[in-house]
Parts: sequence; structure tokens; C-alpha cells
Amino acid sequence: MRSVLLAATVAAFGVTACGQGASDPFAGFGPKPELPTPTTSALPTVKVAKFVGWPKDAAPTAPPGFVVTRFADGLDHPRWLLVLPNGDVLAAESSSEPKPPKTFKDWVAQLVQKRAGALQESPNKIMLLRDSDADGVADTKAIFAQGLKRPFGMALVGDTLYVANDDSIVAFAYSDGQTKVQGAGTKVFDLPGGPINHHWTKNIIASPDGQKLYATVGSNSNVGENGMAAESGRAQIVEFTLPEGPSRPYATGLRNPNGMDWEPVTGKLWTAVNERDELGDDLVPDYMTSVTQGAFYGWPYSYFGQTVDTRVSPPRPDLVAKALVPDYALGPHTASLGLAFYRAEAFPTGYKGGVFIGQHGSWNRRPLNGYRVVFIPFAKGKPAGPPQAFLTGFLNAKGEAQGRPAGVAIDNAGALLVADDSGDTVWRVANANPPPAPVPAAPKP
Repeated sequence: MRSVLLAATVAAFGVTACGQGASDPFAGFGPKPELPTPTTSALPTVKVAKFVGWPKDAAPTAPPGFVVTRFADGLDHPRWLLVLPNGDVLAAESSSEPKPPKTFKDWVAQLVQKRAGALQESPNKIMLLRDSDADGVADTKAIFAQGLKRPFGMALVGDTLYVANDDSIVAFAYSDGQTKVQGAGTKVFDLPGGPINHHWTKNIIASPDGQKLYATVGSNSNVGENGMAAESGRAQIVEFTLPEGPSRPYATGLRNPNGMDWEPVTGKLWTAVNERDELGDDLVPDYMTSVTQGAFYGWPYSYFGQTVDTRVSPPRPDLVAKALVPDYALGPHTASLGLAFYRAEAFPTGYKGGVFIGQHGSWNRRPLNGYRVVFIPFAKGKPAGPPQAFLTGFLNAKGEAQGRPAGVAIDNAGALLVADDSGDTVWRVANANPPPAPVPAAPKP
């Protein structure tokens, strides 16, 4: 049996040089996505874009009227970004790491990650990127913090910088313009970690008043196959009261939440969530949603509201009955990670208030999906209008991955920054013809 599975897996990898196909690039998007009949098989779909890297002087493609530059390259798997008040950019460098596989499924997963350029010894550091002459390219790249444990999310609250490791939140003293911190930080909160730590990435965001900190914690499995005891404290967003607690679950049933931001009109917290696998090429769509305090979003018992996942035993109809429908689907297996609302003035007016989503890309769908940054316009605090492919070209004409977008952020000049982890680059997308800066009002006599 193992030889049969191995042969099937090798065959699946052998067709990855094909293009993405002709399916609708935005199938499975929107507030009411089509949810086809689930399909299962002994061997799940394995189709990963082989990582080949960016040719010299190549770059992703943005819409007409925008210019794309390498804000910083030569990095080491940059995953997540934080723009500081003085304009400096922090890039967290971290990665999934190889470890002895316990099952055939583990072996396949690591083979997939390695082929996609996503499996390596984790750098475990944060880089400082500074553009001192405002030309759109960082002229300073320096180690800001090191000795961390797969750092990911970062949040600045007053003079304290919080960093989410894969099992804790640590704090550093920070002053404006600082280029380096000392030590590995002081632990202030624990987060669920090993021994499994299936979804190890932990993101954090502070409340606008600086009184709370919110952390994403992904599940320890696809659909609870490691037992629900292993899911204690996971598949949720946790709220911490600063500076020392207490903590409480803020919202649960979120399989793997990552990006978070505050919607500028309503002030609500939104998150991007990776949904479950192995139900077919077109199930289950990842999504973004406003996060309701105390709400349950279905995982693992149901998806996109109250659609029951019959693989989970024992079932929980009581929880399914409570499951909220997410606000907006982001396509099946897109691995939607980064999420950032556009509050600046530099882009054309149609972008104001909308959201950018970094879609890392599929490994288990035919055709490939994601590998881009999408934009969804908003009006009155809700998605309004069709999605747009804003930054593309991460896949070449052969369907090979030149890079993979992860975290996204808006810099202090109103440009979009994109962390390309496999491509070891932070891209910057700016308006080629930004509006003139407002003229200061004349002083009153």
C-alpha cells in the first residue's frame, strides 16, 4: 500500500510544471460562495508549484499606474511586517522546520513544503529595514532582534514592542529610531506550542486604545484528527489585557487565523482564515470575516456556517447550530495570510477603505490557486464590489513559483509592502503618480 501511495505522490509532483489552467481565478470568492459536494479519496490532491526563485531584475506585476520595486532583497524567509511610526519596517524571518516524519502523511507534507521553498532551518530573527532617503528602497538592513523562536506577529504599544514567538509573546523596550534590541525579550504571555504545534504561526495586534492585545492561534490538525484534547486553546483568537493579563478566548472555531486589522469605518476586528483540506479542489474556501466577541465559526464540526463536516466524530450539533457564517470567502486553498486595510491617500480613491490580502498559494488543488495579492473594495464597513488581482506574477508561465506572498502592510507613504518569504524579498507597490501633498492652511492674521 505504501508503494502505491508513494507512486501516486510522485506522479502528482510530476505534473506541477503545468500552468494554472483556465478556471475562474475568483471561483469561491464572495459573501455567498458556491459550496460543491465534498469529495474524498485515499490520497488527497497534491499539486505544488515548484519554487525556482526570481530571475535577475524580475518583479511581480501590479495594475497600470503602479510601480513595483524591491524594497529589500537578500533576506532570509521574511514572513511578516510591521511599519513603525518613524517609517522603519520590521520583517520577521521564520520558517517551518524539517523534523522526523511520524506518518506517511507527514512525509508527504514535508516533501511538499521543501519543493515549495517553505522548509528550512528557521532564521529566528527580525530585520530592520530603513529607507533613509525615501526612494522606495531600504538602504539599511540590520538585525533588530535575534534568538527568537519562529517570530511572526509584532505590535508596538507605546514604548513596548510585543513579538509573537511560536509559543509565547515576548516584550522589548523600544524608543523611536532604535535600530537594535537587547536579548530575546521578556516573556509576558504563553501561547499554545509543542509538541505538535501544527499551525505554529502566531499573529498579534493591539486594540486602538492600547489596552488589549489579540493573538491568533491556529489548530493542531486538519479536522481534529489528533483528538480534541490537542486543540485546547487553539483554533481561536485570544484577547490579553495589557500589561500582564488576564486572557480569554475572544472568538473560536477559526481553523487557522492569520492576518488581523481594524476596519476603518466600523472599528471592528477582521481576520483572514485558512480553512480545512481534503474535501476536494473547490472546498473549503478560505475566508476573511469581522470577528464577533464570543462567536463560534464552526471548526472542526462545520464550515462556512452550518455545513456539517461528516469526518469529525463525535459530531457536535449544538456547536454547529451556533456557527456564524464568515463575511467573505477568499477562494479554496488560497492560503490567505496577510490582511491590511488601506487608510492612506496615495492610491486612487477606489482603494480607500478596502483590504489587501496576501494569498500564499495552494499545494493541494488542481489548478493551482492563490500566489497573488488580491484587493477587495469596501463601502460602509463591508465588502462592496468584485475582487481584484492586484499583485501577480508570482507564478511563471510554467506554473513554477518565483515567490510566495505572505504578510502585507501599508507604509507611512501609503505604498503597499508585501513579504515574499520564498523569494527572500519585501516588495513595495507605489502609485506612479501620487496625488500632491495637501498645502498647509495659511496662518490666520
